[in-house]
Amino acid sequence: MGAITQQIQTHSQFFILALAVFLLLLFLWNLSMQIRLGRIKKQNETFFSGTKAKSLEEIILEQAKNLKVLDKDIQELYGISNQINVLAFKSLHKTGVVRFNPFKEIGGDQSFSIALLNGKNNGLVLSSLHTREGTRVYSKTITGGKSEKHPLTEEEEQAIKIAMANEMKKIN
Repeated sequence: MGAITQQIQTHSQFFILALAVFLLLLFLWNLSMQIRLGRIKKQNETFFSGTKAKSLEEIILEQAKNLKVLDKDIQELYGISNQINVLAFKSLHKTGVVRFNPFKEIGGDQSFSIALLNGKNNGLVLSSLHTREGTRVYSKTITGGKSEKHPLTEEEEQAIKIAMANEMKKIN
């Protein structure tokens, strides 16, 4: 113990200087903490200002309830969207029309082919051939953009291509 006191007494200037530096560092650190605390207090005053300040727990619980309601609404909208998508594939919404003149002696393009297709390119083609004696209407079933039972005329194939191209334009 006596040796330690002897060392402190001989090097007291260094110990005092070290303690002074240490105290200065503690003072600066304390000052920076006080500045940060002041900033946090200002933020809290802004955050909790108002006539009816709620606790943070109440705000979080209220937001959690709102999120549950919104999640339920989103799920409901997702289901409705899926139903609409299914209906869109079943409904006839792709159309193509080609007017033509099948016989050279009759003027005007009074004959036509209309393709009516759904989202899976299933549907039908209606063709009307106009002659001097009368008008005849024909119908052919279309599956996957093609007729399996009856051969298609050039105009009917063109009407199907137009219908499928019209849908692609809507998507893009």
